[in-house]
Amino acid sequence: MQVFYLVCRKAGGGSITPHVQNFLLENCTGTNVDGRQNFTYTTTIFKRIISEVELSSSTVIDGLYEEFAQRMLSKAKDSLLNKTDHIYKEISFLSSTNDDVSSRLISVVARLSCSSNMLEGDTGCSLWPSSLFLSEFILSYPEIFSTKCCFEVILTDGDTSTLTNMKENMELNNLCIEQEHSEVLKESKNKVECKYLSWEHVSESDLWGYQPDIVLGADIMYDPVCVPHLVRVLSMLLRRNRSQGENNGKSGDEFQTEGPVAYIATVVRNAETFNCFAKAAADAKLSAINIASSAAPSNLLPYMLSYDRSSVQLLKITSLS
Repeated sequence: MQVFYLVCRKAGGGSITPHVQNFLLENCTGTNVDGRQNFTYTTTIFKRIISEVELSSSTVIDGLYEEFAQRMLSKAKDSLLNKTDHIYKEISFLSSTNDDVSSRLISVVARLSCSSNMLEGDTGCSLWPSSLFLSEFILSYPEIFSTKCCFEVILTDGDTSTLTNMKENMELNNLCIEQEHSEVLKESKNKVECKYLSWEHVSESDLWGYQPDIVLGADIMYDPVCVPHLVRVLSMLLRRNRSQGENNGKSGDEFQTEGPVAYIATVVRNAETFNCFAKAAADAKLSAINIASSAAPSNLLPYMLSYDRSSVQLLKITSLS
């Protein structure tokens, strides 16, 4: 498979161009594919090609998406949407044992259940560069997040299976998930909640009970239709109690804040969509500064060669009002 991928890149002059994708689509579908074994193999090829093209922030042709979706539909019908459509991954982050840079490195392992069936809601089917970058940032700067209340906003298709999968991932990583009427967890400072949040309909009173110190997000501004709703939610979360905020660092550093702050990791796949967010944020009196270079996280995934950090922006967002 790796050799095949390298040939595709060479044919495209260093990248898997739309022309190469069309060639694959024409020669790996219909009467050109004979037998179930070849069908399965070409489906694997399409999945790998889509993943690699998206990871490089290039364009995937619509025909390739449509063909892959049809194959996933066929697979779903064959398997009757069984739970066996989930695969399990372990991501090992190399992390220092303490603040001394000369200290030995240990492996911090994140265990994930990922759906291989995109019909269950494609959130959770892939690991995106923005998510990896944000994870490295959190592990690189524990002093920012220690003892803080963090609130992560995510963008999904609204499928309830996404929430179910998130809860399963929390359990896989031995996190303390809050349950209804649990007095022990109500007193715990390390509890984790997983709840449905509609950006379109949530009110400020709905969010008041959380009062997060830090808002997190990864790859959540790719849909221009959702941008106004995202900005509205950020505005409500970041306006809270600014006068009572504390500094997270020394004067003048990247992490000095006077109230809640948001860290949003994103890959700019479409300049128009990103500019739409920038304008909406400015209109809402939100400051959005890219700190991906000035506060670059440590390279905690040196073995993940396909992970392109340079494509990720890390926006530090604060309220100006």
